[in-house]
Amino acid sequence: MIQVLLGHAKLDTTAIYTRVATNTIRAVMSDRADAPALAWASARGFANRALSPRDFTDRAAFDAALAAAIADFAPGLVVLAGFMRILGAPVIERFAGRMLNIHPSLLPRYPGLHTHRRVLEAGDPEHGASVHFVTAELDGGPVVLQARVPVLPGDDELTLAGRVLVQEHRIYPLAIRWFAERRLWLDDGTVWFDGRPLEAPVVVDGPADAA
Repeated sequence: MIQVLLGHAKLDTTAIYTRVATNTIRAVMSDRADAPALAWASARGFANRALSPRDFTDRAAFDAALAAAIADFAPGLVVLAGFMRILGAPVIERFAGRMLNIHPSLLPRYPGLHTHRRVLEAGDPEHGASVHFVTAELDGGPVVLQARVPVLPGDDELTLAGRVLVQEHRIYPLAIRWFAERRLWLDDGTVWFDGRPLEAPVVVDGPADAA
């Protein structure tokens, strides 16, 4: 299993990377040259590359170049981790069924940005994180794995985000492992897990390694 991981400079996603078997990582890419993910990859001898949208005339040109750059590494799986740009059709279509993302909410609730703030404003009793296959719909691809956390009295955005982040670091490597072990796949819009259609996301309440 080969993976390309895409990390944004403002988010240190290396905690996720270190939980993924390093012999499965082919390359790490980012849209920012100062991304922590690139420094992490360089220190470990992995191929790494920054591809800035500023170097292209428009979004379509950037998306085409990004798709080609990812394809150069022949990935079996593309893992988005802290990549804050919306991917265009050239990327999504080229790697359909081979691209995972993690989102800090219990999808389909709260796609997009500011999820922690929106949960607090709504007075929800719980929050969480979701791993999903990437499709053209923003944060709308089939959800495969979720972790839930309680919203506690006195929580603010920072405390709630920290609680969710711990769960992101647990469930994302687990979903990646399932894909690598051919336990998890997407076929014609249907998620399959352990040989059966997945009717609802798997919810992990205990330690990730117990699944």
